[in-house]
Amino acid sequence: MYPLGDHGIFVTTSPEPNAFDKTDRYLTELLATILTAVLDRVDHEMELEMQRQRLRAERDRLDEFASIVSHDLQNPLGVAEGHLELVQEKYESDSLDAIAKAHDRMESLIDDLLALAREGDKVTDPEPVNLDSLTEACWQTVETGDATLVTEAERTIRADRSRLAQVLENLFRNAVEHGGDDVTIRVGDIEEGFYVEDDGGGIPVDEQEQIFDAGYTTSDEGTGFGLPIVRQIVDAHGWTVRVTNGSRGGTRFEITGVEFSTE
Repeated sequence: MYPLGDHGIFVTTSPEPNAFDKTDRYLTELLATILTAVLDRVDHEMELEMQRQRLRAERDRLDEFASIVSHDLQNPLGVAEGHLELVQEKYESDSLDAIAKAHDRMESLIDDLLALAREGDKVTDPEPVNLDSLTEACWQTVETGDATLVTEAERTIRADRSRLAQVLENLFRNAVEHGGDDVTIRVGDIEEGFYVEDDGGGIPVDEQEQIFDAGYTTSDEGTGFGLPIVRQIVDAHGWTVRVTNGSRGGTRFEITGVEFSTE
């Protein structure tokens, strides 16, 4: 009997006693090893195909949802915003300001949903991107209050510049939403990529995997789609993202599998 890993046991028998010599046993062991490798490969391919099917199904659902969001929500929202502007020209009221704030939040939700559904899951034209300069540029496009940016990145990576910018911007927003306006955010190099971390309150270990689920948020200001967008873009590059505790007590995102550039 020869074990086949998780696939059972390979049994050879003979009606004759002592029918197998040393060579027979060696060949049988070799056959069992080959069978194990083949069965492992079949299991792996089946698992990959199931993952591909799930991703295709999810993509189809997102495409359909994006169409609904684009047509059935954006259009009436635009009408509502137009009428609100007319009313605000004649009257001043805290209630009107609250309506405008609700409109802004709806618009943010719609933009994030469309980005999540339509950006795609592949990057076809990466280019050398200096992480330090892109980080500084992205910082200027995000409402960061009194937050502080510390850039320790020195390397150039190959990436889709605009989509990498989305990653940084969403991570910055997430840090400010959960860490407060006075949070300090650091961006720096690690051996296989880069990190973005803050010194805010951190994320409980039992919630660290959930944060990449679409719609999951613990903040009244968050849409729940920023981090799923981050993961989608990271996956599209063939990279990996993981969340862990920061070195200063906050949250740290590490993105690895990155290709560095010497240009």
